[in-house]
Amino acid sequence: MSLLWQARFFTTVNHLRDLPTLQVPEIAFAGRSNAGKSTAINLLCNQKKLAFASKTPGRTQHINYFSIGGAHVGQHRKDETKIDEIRALLVDLPGYGYAEVSGSAKLHWQQLLGDYVRRREQLAALVLIVDSRRPFTELDVQMVEWFAPTGKPIHCILSKSDKLNRNDATNALRQARTFLASYVNENNEQLPFTVQLFSALNRNGLEEANDKIVELAGLNNLAEDGNDSDDAAGEADSSV
Repeated sequence: MSLLWQARFFTTVNHLRDLPTLQVPEIAFAGRSNAGKSTAINLLCNQKKLAFASKTPGRTQHINYFSIGGAHVGQHRKDETKIDEIRALLVDLPGYGYAEVSGSAKLHWQQLLGDYVRRREQLAALVLIVDSRRPFTELDVQMVEWFAPTGKPIHCILSKSDKLNRNDATNALRQARTFLASYVNENNEQLPFTVQLFSALNRNGLEEANDKIVELAGLNNLAEDGNDSDDAAGEADSSV
């Protein structure tokens, strides 16, 4: 069982001043309103309604937090014992680029997103959901530009890859790798940006995405400990 399956709603905020004070790694999910971000989160966490997936793109207007470990505890309960059990937070950022959202709302989201990805110390990595059929729109590039100066990892998930034939999928992946490889640090070293194909419909790329997110969240040791426990239990059962 994936550690991401532990995810539970933690809190929602609409202003940076209300962000959680926990000092645990945050993995943020960003993407256009119709790129399949909520669907990807729900699939990775093995839950149908964890992230709000609406038929009307652009409905998610807040930053929503989901906890890993101590996951049954909401921030509002102020249960410090169980809060201490939380090991990481998944962050569902507002989808961007939906045309029917009002100008004032767009401005607010832009400032909220920009400030969060550039300044949030707890943010360990960004998972960027990009439609494989329309990779790296102007707004996707803006998100990368905001985040790149931090030097932190980006893992790009090229969603809806089932809509492409094999040749087009290969080309989309190659072009995405070329684009991400163009970002370098002050020493002209490539930034830790990775990319993969993904389909929520046929679950292609699910295991790869899960493993990468667990790694970025620093949860590998917990996963290994869980596997060791399972192995030990298996050995004990076999010795009876």
